[in-house]
Amino acid sequence: MDRYFRPRTVAEALDIMAEHAPRPLAGGTDLYPALTGAFVQRSRLDWMDITGLAALRGVSAERIGALATWSDVAGAELPPAMHALAQAARQVGGRQVQNRGTLLGNLCNASPAADGVPPLLILDAQVELASAAGVRLLPLGEFLLGNRQTARRPDELAVALRLPPPPQAESRFEKLGARRQLVISIAMAAGLVRMAEGRVAQARVAVGSCSAVARRLHGLEAALQGATLAEAAGIVATAPLDLAPIGDVRGSAEYRLAAARTLVARSLGL
Repeated sequence: MDRYFRPRTVAEALDIMAEHAPRPLAGGTDLYPALTGAFVQRSRLDWMDITGLAALRGVSAERIGALATWSDVAGAELPPAMHALAQAARQVGGRQVQNRGTLLGNLCNASPAADGVPPLLILDAQVELASAAGVRLLPLGEFLLGNRQTARRPDELAVALRLPPPPQAESRFEKLGARRQLVISIAMAAGLVRMAEGRVAQARVAVGSCSAVARRLHGLEAALQGATLAEAAGIVATAPLDLAPIGDVRGSAEYRLAAARTLVARSLGL
């Protein structure tokens, strides 16, 4: 028989994780799609509802709690460097999904097309993982291991995202799909650029839906350093992109790569 836990405190939740290793449940918007294949064939499904843990709520420029919904993120007062994240939050699913689904749940689901990942990669976000043994922080790029795979241990609960002081620049999120909402992205990009004396002083860019996990394009960022806007546009148009898109019903690998290049340029305001 399935077991269902509903802890009253974070400490109680961590004790339950240590003893039973249930599947944490917050927004639950990906629950039914997940109940397929090997997962549904388990002899028992153990769940832990964490929606009553008030300590896991809240959105700020330094911390986003595990229970923060997309609507919470979209409505928060955030610095310009986090605008890409707010833009992504407004394009995830429909209003019901935005009101129920959580940003951290989106990350733990670990889809290559998770809209929240590129904006968080350019913010150098870290995932805070808590267990009865203690707390550890993992950079988001190390937390996401592959399609539907993360570095979270069975006894750990992802409790928050931690964010360092953001750059003094505005970020943008660009997404390509068959329509604006209620669609899996064909490609997406988040970028920010800070100019000084007419040249790129800092650039960050990440692309999703074009590899097993979304990627920061560190090589491109380095190539953009010191370029004028005109030079930057040429670099983005021709530089190799460290991506590995697949072809599927939404688009070929070649189309995804070309789309990603265009979205990167738009996300950088080029």
